[in-house]
Amino acid sequence: MTPLQSTSRFSDRVDDYVRYRPDYPAALLEWLQRECGVTTDWLVADVGAGTGISSKMLLDAGYRVIAVEPNAPMRAAAETWLGGDANFSAVDGRADAIGLDDASVDLVTVAQAFHWFDEETTRREFARILKPGGLAAIWWNSRRLTGTPFLEGYEALLQNYGTDYTSVAERYADDVRMRAWFGAGYVGSGRFPHSQKLDFEALRGRLMSSSYAPKEGHPKHAPMLKALRELFEACAERGTISFDYDTRVFAGHLA
Repeated sequence: MTPLQSTSRFSDRVDDYVRYRPDYPAALLEWLQRECGVTTDWLVADVGAGTGISSKMLLDAGYRVIAVEPNAPMRAAAETWLGGDANFSAVDGRADAIGLDDASVDLVTVAQAFHWFDEETTRREFARILKPGGLAAIWWNSRRLTGTPFLEGYEALLQNYGTDYTSVAERYADDVRMRAWFGAGYVGSGRFPHSQKLDFEALRGRLMSSSYAPKEGHPKHAPMLKALRELFEACAERGTISFDYDTRVFAGHLA
């Protein structure tokens, strides 16, 4: 997949992304502060910031955040949502061409987007913009594939109806690969449970925020939504299902 293809995949899914994508657990930021010495006087470049979900978590905790996002509709959504905060700004940039000055930020964060990046060029660019002693933190919500009838049924639904699910599914780097990416500067990792309680409308929006979910007009769209409704009705308790994740975080220096 070319950089243009990866950065434009979500252009027609922004509304669903804003409304239905999950946030991140408070334990994640607490871990960065406790284990990595991150403090609120650090300037953060949030790379691949999308619609601003991770940026908002950082802003709410008192950080100054520069959201770096190449997709114009997603960046505009972040600016609409967060632009009233004096600690927020947004720039058009990619992981391999961020557009910030050398040694200009204390912390580089990536939430959810790391699997779209070229790891070698990203590492060089992150190292370039980090101040001496600065930190990079990579995290994502990894959807659980098993453990409940709903989770297993949802995975089967994506396998059956996803347009290119097998090639772009959320299969993130493992611990060995992330340790290797950080190299000698690796500090540590954490894992935290996280979930969303979704009614059917929210579940539908969560599905349609995924780039591999066929849009209206595609021959698989209506059958997919019918299967989703059947899965929801079979698994819902008191009108909701639990959409469960493991939130992983990896942190280190990139000297």
